[in-house]
Amino acid sequence: MFFASDNSGPVPPQVLEALARANDGHVAGYGDDALTRDVTERLRALFEAPEAAVYLVPTGTAANVLALATLCPPYATVFCSPVAHIHEDECNAPEFFTGGAKLTLVGNSDRMTPDALRAAIEAEESRGVHGPERGPVSITQLTERGNVYSLDEIRALADVAHDYGLPVHLDGARFANAAVKLGATPAEMSWKAGVDVCVFGGTKNGLMGVEAVLIFDPEKARGFERRRKRGALLFSKHRYLAAQMDAYLQDDLWRDLAERANARCDQLVQGLKGLGLTVANDRHANIVFFEMSRAAHRKVQAAGAVYSLWGAAEGPDDAPALARLVCDWSVTPEAVTAFLDTVADAIA
Repeated sequence: MFFASDNSGPVPPQVLEALARANDGHVAGYGDDALTRDVTERLRALFEAPEAAVYLVPTGTAANVLALATLCPPYATVFCSPVAHIHEDECNAPEFFTGGAKLTLVGNSDRMTPDALRAAIEAEESRGVHGPERGPVSITQLTERGNVYSLDEIRALADVAHDYGLPVHLDGARFANAAVKLGATPAEMSWKAGVDVCVFGGTKNGLMGVEAVLIFDPEKARGFERRRKRGALLFSKHRYLAAQMDAYLQDDLWRDLAERANARCDQLVQGLKGLGLTVANDRHANIVFFEMSRAAHRKVQAAGAVYSLWGAAEGPDDAPALARLVCDWSVTPEAVTAFLDTVADAIA
């Protein structure tokens, strides 16, 4: 009953097999190998973007901050949600890698609205040299509160950004889960919706550690490669990044893994609602936030369930406490059933 994070799940055997295949003989380093070139072309084909600049990096933070640094000068600002990963969970890495660009928080929710974004953009470049220049808009899909933006919502935000000549960055650490939820192709959820730079996440969806950054207009990619090297994020034995992505793309493994995780989350949501509990996020993919009394949470966790409470850790036993459950590809239907049975016993 492990629902703490999709970062904690195992690696699928297909990925380990691909790594073993790549571990044969000598090939050129730093991405100058046949496997990396093949993966690059396959990512372009998957995204229907034959001219895109494609880069592999080892972590989601690396993908986000290198992309933003390429788009944003140090005297500009990045517009994002108050709970965006780049704001809450990346230890000022965006500011560091951009050379000091600030983050401007838009609205008070995990999902930005076009009106709130327009107001935030309008508020900048209002103080002349004393304030930051307007910079990229960063959308997290799916959000840190477990919600999925619809294609129309992404397009509406991108339209606002483009009205001001600003590029759009999509933090897609859970890109696959969102695409499966929407029944959308990667192209439909990225450049066809107005996204300029997309992170195609792999680590949270079963890979050992690799993310792809796609910059759809290669003119916007100037400097990415040097920033990656300068930031110590260019792997010398790059084939081992490419091998993971090779397996991820083979037979649409990326989609299969996300479908498994999303299905288990659907099972959780239906079960929790059936027990009369409140589910807080209305557009789940592989993450559900739900409320239960602190006393019940303690019973469930004492029985072996692993997950995180959200917000204040202390409070009255009978007060509702918000918790987060995350499903990775390896969670079984039996594990979900066992968890729901344990919850039922705790609230009985």
